[in-house]
This record gives sequence, C-alpha cells and structure tokens, in this order.
Amino acid sequence: MKTPMQELLEWVRATLPMDLDTPRLIEEKIEAMLEEEREVMMEFATDYERECRVNLERSIRKCWDKIFKTKEK
Repeated sequence: MKTPMQELLEWVRATLPMDLDTPRLIEEKIEAMLEEEREVMMEFATDYERECRVNLERSIRKCWDKIFKTKEK
C-alpha cells in the first residue's frame, strides 16, 4: 500500500525530466512532505488508540473527522 504522496513522488520521477531544476525542487518538496505525512498518520493512529477505541468509537471515519474536524459526507 502506498500513500498518495508516495504515488505522487513516483509519478513526478517517472514523468518529469529530472535533469532540470524545477522537477528536482518538486521532488525535494514531496520528499519533505512524506515525512510530514508520516508524522500526521502516526499522530492519528495514536489519537485513534487513545480517544476513539477507548470511547468505543468504532468508526475510523468518524474518528478521522473528529480529529481533523472535517464534516462527514
């Protein structure tokens, strides 16, 4: 399984000419965002364990929406 950021990085590397400055800058930014994405996902997993499972909130979607304060569709 790959995250959307991992898929984007693969796409950039496969699609853009990496011998130019702009594609390399894009690649560097995505690589930096991969670490941020990992941290956000780890925080969510921790919050889910601590808040949602303890309170018997079985819906991962509801927990996600609560933590990230998004509206359920």
